[in-house]
Amino acid sequence: MNLKEQLKSDMKDAMRAKEVIKRDAIRSINTMIKQIEVDQRIELNDEDIIKLIQKGIKQREEAIVQYKEASRDDLVATEQEQIDIFTLYLPKQLDDDELESIILAIIKESGAASMKDMGKVMNPAKEQVGGAADGKRISAMVKKLLG
Repeated sequence: MNLKEQLKSDMKDAMRAKEVIKRDAIRSINTMIKQIEVDQRIELNDEDIIKLIQKGIKQREEAIVQYKEASRDDLVATEQEQIDIFTLYLPKQLDDDELESIILAIIKESGAASMKDMGKVMNPAKEQVGGAADGKRISAMVKKLLG
């Protein structure tokens, strides 16, 4: 079962169980997918959907910061619950040791020696890691290892 089918199935289950937040989170994922597919006239694969989900998580994290500044704890809780649901559809996240070993191999392979070579490491790292770590974590690890 691909990710799109899984989302549809989980949407039906959430509606039957009257899980409003889960239903709304899955609807927002489906809306992002549909918008891209209609606008660009393409069919998204699982990898593309994972990137969209990561983008949705990032947007909600930014919203949480704004809501905290405005003392809107009710909205913070809702956004956090949506993030928790979004993460269910991401691949298993790498721990720091696994991420470090992958990036060290890329550094060795590319011959990167300083922060100037960060671009040589970042692109292959993002390709190799895929959805198993977000760009912020990859960037921080590359800076740690090259710095």
